[in-house]
Amino acid sequence: MLKAKVLFVGPCESGKTVLANFLTESSDITESSDITKYNPTQGVRILEFENPNVASNNKGMGCEFELWDCGGDLKFESCWPALMKDAHGVVIVFNADIPSHVKEIKMWYSCFVQQQFLQDAQCLLVAHHKPGSEGDTGNLALAPPLAKLKLVHSNLEEDPEEIRMEFVNYLKSIISSVSESRDREEMLIFT
Repeated sequence: MLKAKVLFVGPCESGKTVLANFLTESSDITESSDITKYNPTQGVRILEFENPNVASNNKGMGCEFELWDCGGDLKFESCWPALMKDAHGVVIVFNADIPSHVKEIKMWYSCFVQQQFLQDAQCLLVAHHKPGSEGDTGNLALAPPLAKLKLVHSNLEEDPEEIRMEFVNYLKSIISSVSESRDREEMLIFT
């Protein structure tokens, strides 16, 4: 069975945990009596899941995923090398309604994608719009290295299935990459 590790990174209060719980259909939500209360992720939460809509083309094998929901506080920066080890993909989540988030994502891209020599296809940008926000899902002006990345808007109130579909397509591309890499390694063994 193929396994893939995907990191959810981005600034604090961007909605990474809410989105991770939704996409993995996790009930492991840090619930409180007040749903609007913000509980920052301390370090990392690892969610393991299988998605029946994502299968490897390689001999009909299934796929397992680890989604690492990483805390956005920069005080955890010393842990980033350990989090990044063996990652197959990075999803950068940010709140497009907060101007500083749009500026910060360049740093997240540099640290988690460029410095790890991941391909741009292994990165997905998610502009998450919180409930009640009047977020503009139109054109978002991104810095040059980010402008070429796949950008999706997420609004769990208005169109939750759109982000789920985009995430499944992203997982399919990650599994395809993992499968191709595995095939290359197997061919090297035989030659």
